[in-house]
Amino acid sequence: MIKIKILPIILILLAMFNIACKKYLEEKPNKRISTPDKITDLQGILDNYSAMNAQYPALGEICADNYYLNDASWASSPDKQRSFYLWQKYDEVSSEWSFPYKIIFNANLIIETLPTLNLDEKLQGDADILHGQALFLRSYYHLAVAQLFAPVYSVNTAKALGIPLKLVTNVEAKSVRANVGDTYQQILNDAIKALPLLPIVAKAKYLPSKPAGYALISRINLLMGNYDQSALYADSCLQLYNSVLDYNKISATSAIPFSQFNDEVLYDCRSAVPSILAQTKAKVDASLYASYSNDDLRKVIFFKKNADNTYAFKGNYTGLSTAVLFSGIALDEVLLNRAECLIRMGKLAEGAADLNRLLAQRFKTGSYKPFIFLDQAQALTTVLLERRKELLFRNLRWGDLKRLNLDSERAITLKRTINGNIYTLSPNDKRYVLPIDKTVIMLSGMEQNP
Repeated sequence: MIKIKILPIILILLAMFNIACKKYLEEKPNKRISTPDKITDLQGILDNYSAMNAQYPALGEICADNYYLNDASWASSPDKQRSFYLWQKYDEVSSEWSFPYKIIFNANLIIETLPTLNLDEKLQGDADILHGQALFLRSYYHLAVAQLFAPVYSVNTAKALGIPLKLVTNVEAKSVRANVGDTYQQILNDAIKALPLLPIVAKAKYLPSKPAGYALISRINLLMGNYDQSALYADSCLQLYNSVLDYNKISATSAIPFSQFNDEVLYDCRSAVPSILAQTKAKVDASLYASYSNDDLRKVIFFKKNADNTYAFKGNYTGLSTAVLFSGIALDEVLLNRAECLIRMGKLAEGAADLNRLLAQRFKTGSYKPFIFLDQAQALTTVLLERRKELLFRNLRWGDLKRLNLDSERAITLKRTINGNIYTLSPNDKRYVLPIDKTVIMLSGMEQNP
């Protein structure tokens, strides 16, 4: 557990953010009594792990297809989670909406305060790093909101409603939804502006670094369908950092097999596990579990067997407890980004090399047989399956489903069965864009998602 010493002024600031209020986007925190006035105050904001790294929204994981529930587990879950599990309307999502915007507010506070400080020249380097890390966080959490509450980016959706882009701390400014094109462009611009300011090695993995910055830009471009750019930034990341875990050295019997800040982690953040995703309820999709071969160590490291011969997920990278999910960036994602993009660009041998580099460390020593791709369509099918098998329960699957739905050959119809009734979610269904909290809509006057 991280223990951070917070200055009194930061405690005042964060206490202000923790006041219970259902109308967050229109909340009016009194910045005048809480503005930091020293660089150590600003660093204290970033170092507060529980406020800045532990509140990533998990609604997408509830909606995704990595797991299923039996009737009893569904019935005993909260109304909101039951509704999202069945892709039914539920517009009380205050925390999933407000938590990212609280972090974005903090990032903006740092960005705005830095130029007002009378800094010694020797502190300018620290100020630049703080600026870059704040830009990274503003990009990261705007992206988290967009993945839930806006359509996937495409030429056809560029003019559709995106999300409010909060670029200043002025809480009196009216909340207005940017379009999808402008939303993603701002997210991308912030991440790119952060890059030259970020350190190659951050003082801790819960703070953004240059490799994490490259990885974030790779993720954004992948979601936007910019495959050449996604591959380029993934490559830049891998040139700076290229440590892959050997799963032969990971305990298969441990309830928490991976340590926090392990060698693959580039940027650490987490989500609290919604009760519907608890190990006692969420059963790993049977076909997904069956897709792991017996020599694949993920089959025993990622999962534990239940008494009813189903399986629960235990393989997340938080290293803390089973009550949290890893929602940060790790090197395996970057390798899979580059592998997929290279294959989409027709570079099958290079894409296979990335996939083989990763999977060789996932199989029992000496058992892995490298892929050799001759057909692009089959190569893409393979890399997308391996992406799903590697990155499950990281709050990435919902975004992947949305982008893959744009390709009719890759689109998936999701199905759930509860109490004998079958519920489906068709590709590109409007329900892939989740409802914004009704109180936010009422107070801001923004248009609700259909």
